[in-house]
Amino acid sequence: MQKIVGVKRFGDRDTYFFLQNIEDLSLNDRVLVQFDEFETIAMVTKLNIEAEDSKAYELKTLKRKATEKDIQKYEELAKKAKDKLPEIKKKSLELGLMMKFISAEYSFDESKVLITFSSEERVDFRALLKELATMFKTRIELKQIGQRDEVKICGGVGPCGEQCCCARFLKNFDHVTVKMAKIQGLSLAPTKINGICGRLMCCLGYESEMYEQMLAKMPKVGSSIKTPNGFGTVVYNDILRERVSVKRQADGDTFVVEDFSLEDIDAIKNGTYVSKKAEENKTKENEERLSQEKSFDTSKPLSEKPNFKKERNDFKNKPYEKNNKQGFGMEIVDAEADVKKLGDKPNGFGGHSGDKKRFNHKKFNRNKNRFGQKPETGNK
Repeated sequence: MQKIVGVKRFGDRDTYFFLQNIEDLSLNDRVLVQFDEFETIAMVTKLNIEAEDSKAYELKTLKRKATEKDIQKYEELAKKAKDKLPEIKKKSLELGLMMKFISAEYSFDESKVLITFSSEERVDFRALLKELATMFKTRIELKQIGQRDEVKICGGVGPCGEQCCCARFLKNFDHVTVKMAKIQGLSLAPTKINGICGRLMCCLGYESEMYEQMLAKMPKVGSSIKTPNGFGTVVYNDILRERVSVKRQADGDTFVVEDFSLEDIDAIKNGTYVSKKAEENKTKENEERLSQEKSFDTSKPLSEKPNFKKERNDFKNKPYEKNNKQGFGMEIVDAEADVKKLGDKPNGFGGHSGDKKRFNHKKFNRNKNRFGQKPETGNK
């Protein structure tokens, strides 16, 4: 297992990890480290972090432990770079470049100067590089940062009255959207949801997930809902108190707004919300129906049930009573008797005739009024 140490650069709140190749290290010690071709002094913030060899092989090692002479030199270089900032700003204005310079830093061996700036647009600073190279007489690196990174370096006080999260503890900037403010019911005015950097406040994302989980349990505003007091329309959701305000029609044309807790409202079903009381009544009905089905023996067919034939015959022979409210509203008809009556009629075509002969359409000729005979014609 490899031992890893965490260090922080002065003015930077991010922690960088290196292999712990120095034994007599303690917290807040100054060490000389290399950051991407930029040598500087950093402070130890974490010690004896164990990690697998496969995860630690890409890390760099510490140069050495800084002495008092090294620390004094570092402070002199920092002061020298800070004094150069006004001259750098003057050169950029002469070239007509809209740049806001944040910091300037010498490397420990004075072979490079790192200058950070912010700008709303992309800047062509090639002409400025030539001017700065003659001024510093060393290698110059210009680094453009965003507005959030600017506040992270410089610090400040947010609208809440506390120090900005990015300058105090926030390491990485998470993605923040206006949807997070909508979910939390906040005002969408830029002065209310923007921080001192001009971007959306980072704290909007802290409780966004919790608000989404709560809203998933609550009905949408404008949806129809069934409450213990009747149907109504949702007008407001109090997420923190977990209560729902419902507007329903009272006597006449008046409306009443009532508050209900989530305990009185069950989960969504088929697009509408149902109160728990109505759901309990429904479950009772289902339990009664299931108990009746269990009491009814389904192992035998209906024909073998006792009293089945008797009930069928009673139903068939029951006369129709028009004024009887308990009647079934239908009349029992003997179909065989009706067929016989139709068959006994002379020249009857409804059903079978008395001698059980059928009408033959193929032998019938429409131009003749009888089978195979010419129609009778007479002079008028």
